[in-house]
Amino acid sequence: MTRESADVLVIGAGPSGTVAASMIEQAGLNCMIVENQHFPRFMIGESLIPRCMEHFQEAGFMEALQDANFQVKYGANFLRGRELSTFNFDEQYSSSWTWAWQVPRAEFDNILANEIQQRGVRVRYGTGVTDVQFDGSLSTSTLRDDEGNDYKVNASFVIDASGNGRVLPRLLGLDQPSDFPPRKASFVHVEDPYRPEGLEGNQNFFVVLQRDVWVWIIPFADGTTSLGFVGNPEFFDRYEGEGEEKFRNMIDSVSQIKNRFRNVPYLFPPKEITGYSSSVTRLYGEGFALTGNTAEFLDPIFSSGVAFATESGLVAGKLAARQINGEQVDWEKEFASHIREGVDVFRTYVQAWYDGTLQDIAFSNNINPTFKQQISSVLAGQVWDRSNPFVRRHKRALSALNKVQTIEARQ
Repeated sequence: MTRESADVLVIGAGPSGTVAASMIEQAGLNCMIVENQHFPRFMIGESLIPRCMEHFQEAGFMEALQDANFQVKYGANFLRGRELSTFNFDEQYSSSWTWAWQVPRAEFDNILANEIQQRGVRVRYGTGVTDVQFDGSLSTSTLRDDEGNDYKVNASFVIDASGNGRVLPRLLGLDQPSDFPPRKASFVHVEDPYRPEGLEGNQNFFVVLQRDVWVWIIPFADGTTSLGFVGNPEFFDRYEGEGEEKFRNMIDSVSQIKNRFRNVPYLFPPKEITGYSSSVTRLYGEGFALTGNTAEFLDPIFSSGVAFATESGLVAGKLAARQINGEQVDWEKEFASHIREGVDVFRTYVQAWYDGTLQDIAFSNNINPTFKQQISSVLAGQVWDRSNPFVRRHKRALSALNKVQTIEARQ
């Protein structure tokens, strides 16, 4: 059986894995990425937030990404009936990028993977991990390619960025149920010939149908658009038909989107994901770290998935490089606590969205401009800026603001 070696084995060639690999390569270490699929491949999670841009810049990916001319995203836009609420990224409390991108992930992820390969990082596609044995921090992973060939890789550290593949959680028994209620997403990519002209037609929108049901509209620069419904599973049972017929029936029931999307061609049959939230018992162990969706995924409502994937990938890559180079690393403090801190902030906002607290704030006519800037920073991904009271005291700040606005509305 063939044996290879690497300082760090990264599982998964998505944004989390490639950002992690970049930090390892920048530290002068040897890195190998194994990816179960062949690129380009379809992936959801297409609306980025400004925190991601910091990661791509530090990882050295910005030049390659800018050449792709992806659709620029300037903020988060929410529709409820005829009400419009916009949180602009250039009007936020924290110092941050004032824009991000809306990206077809097949193209986007492929650019990142090609870029990291050009720097000399080995990327093996069509290759899965069937077993990992640890001896302290050292590991031996058994890999199998899609032709059935097995080989082993010895590494000083393993970063699992396999996303929904959840390789190490599955092999090491680290999975645990999410505490979020089960929700469902149904989505397609469509041709968008009736897209409004100008900024309105190019920006993302979240259309609120009821407190726990919403629609995403994510336009891409090539004239196509990602369109998806998210909500409790019972919502989807209201509609007759299967596949495309059912999806078109759902579109016809939503006044804000039916004229634009009623008869447009679909680029693929509607896809569904049920019970997408996930969690693990721990984020690291001796010789490994879990990043991105492998560790935890909350909900797509604020487009935080890629931001946490790249944040955790970047931090894990740096820490793994430091450890291999002989430094003492406190993984609990520098990695797990850091990631959990940001996740806890976003968890509060996701929960506040679905219980209606944040929706009432967003669509209020009397929200304080400073408070709105502070909330915009959270939606931009600046969930580690503890100078922001809507980060530092996220639960109390949202609850207090909602109470004040409710009282003022009654007066």
